[in-house]
Amino acid sequence: MRKIIFASNNKHKAEEIRAILGAQFDIITLKEAGIEIDIPEPHETLTENAREKSMVIHRLTGMDCFSEDSGLEVDALNGAPGVRSARYAGEQANANDNLQKLLAEMKEIANRAARFKTVISLILNGQEYTFEGDCEGTITHSASGTTGFGYDPVFMPTHHDQTFAELGIEVKSAISHRKKAMEKMTTFLGSLENN
Repeated sequence: MRKIIFASNNKHKAEEIRAILGAQFDIITLKEAGIEIDIPEPHETLTENAREKSMVIHRLTGMDCFSEDSGLEVDALNGAPGVRSARYAGEQANANDNLQKLLAEMKEIANRAARFKTVISLILNGQEYTFEGDCEGTITHSASGTTGFGYDPVFMPTHHDQTFAELGIEVKSAISHRKKAMEKMTTFLGSLENN
C-alpha cells in the first residue's frame, strides 16, 4: 500500500479524505509523520498555497506527499472569502467568527450563489501534479446543522435542501469539492499502479 503524507494537521480534513479514499492508500498526517511545523499560506491563490505546503513537506521528508487548499467563493462578494476563507474575520478568528462575518455581509444580498473549491498539489517521485474540484451551491440565511466544519452550516449544495452540516460526512464526502479533486488524484494514482 502506497504511503502518502497529507501535509496538514486538520483532523476534519484528514477524516474526510480517508472517507473518500477508503483503504486504497495509507494516508498519514503531519503529526503522524512526526512533523511539528505550521506551514504558512501567504499566497493569493489556492493553487500557490497548496503547492507551498507540498513542496515544504517534500523538501523535509523526500516522501510522496500531497496538500490541499480549499476556499469558499461567493459570487456577490467578488469571490471572497476565497483564499482567505480560514482567516476571513482576522488572523486570530475561529470558524464561527468567519461564519458570522459571512452571514453579516450577506444579510441584504439576494444573490447567494457560491461554491467550495479545492486544489490538491501532489508530489510523487519528486514530480508535482495538481487536481481541482468544486461544489456549487448557495449561502443560507442562518447556520444549520452540527456536523462538518468551517462554512458547512451555511452552505447548501445544489440539488439538496440541507446544508453540508445537516447532510453529514457521508453525503458531503460523496458530493464535495474535495471529493471531486480527490477522485481525480485517485484516478491518476490508480493509472500509475496499473502500468
